[in-house]
Amino acid sequence: MMRRWGMSTTLIHDQHASERKTGAVAQPIVPAVAYSFGNLEAAADTVAGKRDGIYYGRYGNSTLRALEEKMAVLEHGEAALCVGSGMAAISTALFSVLQNGDHLIVTKDVYGGTYHFLTTLAARCGITYSLVDCTNVENIVEAMQPNTKAVYIETPSNPMLTILDIEAIAQVTKHYQIPLIADNTFMSPYLQKPLDLGVDIVIHSATKYLNGHGDVVAGAIVANAERIQFMRQQIMGDLGQVLSAWDAFLILRGMKTLSVRMERHCSNAEQIAAFLEAHPMVDKVYYPGLQSHPQYEIAQKHMNGMGGIVSFEVKGGGEAAKSFLDALQLAMISFSLGDPETLVQHPATMTHSSIPEAEREAAGITDGLIRLSAGLEDIEDILEDLTQAFEQVNHTERSAYAWAK
Repeated sequence: MMRRWGMSTTLIHDQHASERKTGAVAQPIVPAVAYSFGNLEAAADTVAGKRDGIYYGRYGNSTLRALEEKMAVLEHGEAALCVGSGMAAISTALFSVLQNGDHLIVTKDVYGGTYHFLTTLAARCGITYSLVDCTNVENIVEAMQPNTKAVYIETPSNPMLTILDIEAIAQVTKHYQIPLIADNTFMSPYLQKPLDLGVDIVIHSATKYLNGHGDVVAGAIVANAERIQFMRQQIMGDLGQVLSAWDAFLILRGMKTLSVRMERHCSNAEQIAAFLEAHPMVDKVYYPGLQSHPQYEIAQKHMNGMGGIVSFEVKGGGEAAKSFLDALQLAMISFSLGDPETLVQHPATMTHSSIPEAEREAAGITDGLIRLSAGLEDIEDILEDLTQAFEQVNHTERSAYAWAK
């Protein structure tokens, strides 16, 4: 019996048997909206879910199904659903377990888009939530209410890179018989498999590392087959969140290089984190690969690599952070992450600007905080760019001090 393929081989070669029959090495793009059937019974059974198949483009297409099958394999799940954006994945997953009158426990330093959804659309639907420090599972237990229907976590979190003990949290949710949802965007299936650790639903912004080239907006959800079927038929189809065949193809193509990209992202991030931790103009560095990280041991237990994201606080607060970002020449200021280019952003005014200042600060998102997504460039060029930007900030501060005197 042939042994199970390794991750890199699976990323490249795992393909549905029907696709191999065509002889095409690359995944075919099937943009069809409508699909025909040999008889009415087959059509009716497919619509009713009694028979697996595709009947209308709003519920999927052949290329998209190939991506979904691969995502399920990579995350060790039964089934997957790929949708039009990361926020579509988040909202679909949450709406699949919550309804009017329900309560959700959410890790406190959550992505700004998730926070905005909870305070707007979810609130309009009568769903309430509690932001909880999930680094201590006792806080989750204390936050439980009679109408709590799910726990939602990010690990590592965006942008503070807080690491949560997934296995410990899963024990709590299983005790209360409620689903645990985990955003695995920062890790990708290459570095972490939450389902293996007790999570019930895994979500991704496939825009980021899965695609890896900054040219697709997409989301992915992996769970058991029953949950995925409900999301496809009752949520995605009705809200029109389907992902196009072309975008599915681009993600499939990008995923073939996920392993080599993630290795480089991690390697560059580790060196950037070490550089920043030793720099006199940096107050604090958040990177799970540093022994100074408060959850370093948990990261070593759960993750196969420490990821490509580094967050750090610049001395001098918001003005110094602005000067530093504006001085960069190689790294680009951008909302996204996981691209070949090194990208930087200012969470307080960009990705997390929808969160009130008091709540941002309580989560550690200060005006001096910068999030950096390590790209695939030569590390020497990235470090040189960071060095010259710090030098410019230092020069500006010295000039301002001299003028003030």
